[in-house]
Amino acid sequence: MRIGFTLPQIGALAHQAHEVGRFAKEAEALGADSLWVGDRILAPVEPTVGYGGGDGIPDTFRTVLDPFAVMAVAAAATERAEIGANVLQAPCYAPALLARSLTSIDLISQGRLLPGFGIGWSPEEYQAAGVPMKERGARLDETLDALEAWWSTDPVEFEGTHTRIPATYVGLKPARRPRPPIHLAGYAPAALRRVARRADGWLPVVRPGSEPFVPDSVNAPMAEVRRLASEAGRDPSELGLILRVYPAPETTLDEVVGTIRGAGRETDVAHCFVELMNVAHDVDHALEWARKVLDTAR
Repeated sequence: MRIGFTLPQIGALAHQAHEVGRFAKEAEALGADSLWVGDRILAPVEPTVGYGGGDGIPDTFRTVLDPFAVMAVAAAATERAEIGANVLQAPCYAPALLARSLTSIDLISQGRLLPGFGIGWSPEEYQAAGVPMKERGARLDETLDALEAWWSTDPVEFEGTHTRIPATYVGLKPARRPRPPIHLAGYAPAALRRVARRADGWLPVVRPGSEPFVPDSVNAPMAEVRRLASEAGRDPSELGLILRVYPAPETTLDEVVGTIRGAGRETDVAHCFVELMNVAHDVDHALEWARKVLDTAR
């Protein structure tokens, strides 16, 4: 099992922004295979839609560092670990700017970028980004098309419903060719169809400490993704998955390790990462969590 961790980006860890590089370097030295960021734009005072089906927004989301800056620092501080995004709300970004940022991070890391995209759930975040939330699915599809053009042609020219990129020279392409492997999140039927048609892999999530690990929560949707991929003329065996392990604040190390081991035994998951924002209060604590998970889960 390949195991990664989130970078010090959200919650209490965000107050130690100057330690992002140290965490990345030391986590890699401990054996971390990947390092990840999230993407929260706002923590609304009066949210229209709460987090995770609840009524409010966790206090953790009140302190969030920019994901692109954090990925760039981690990429520069490391040599082996992949640099992942879990997940960027792609419809909130102009595709040309998103492509430029991701290409830069891929080149800084010498081809270690793992871009993960989703469509989010917060109406307030879409308001702040100036993007109609009702268009988010269509805009994600268009963003994927624009990225494909940006990463594969020169000059680049793209015309979509929501995006226009005039013919332009783009001399920098990703180090990992033909492009970084794109992973998509989501469980809705439309999201699974998009994974099957467009992605290199899926990003399921489990929450140790909040709910028991049920292998079928990963296996059943992934079987559907592979069935849909086959119908679309793709080789379903080429689709991967990376498991997002989201511990609740009081989750124990044993619960996290048990979830990782269970996934390794009972699903096709061969790569996972642990979200540390709820369980670590500073960077040294986060590194201690990483060391213990790596020592006991493999």
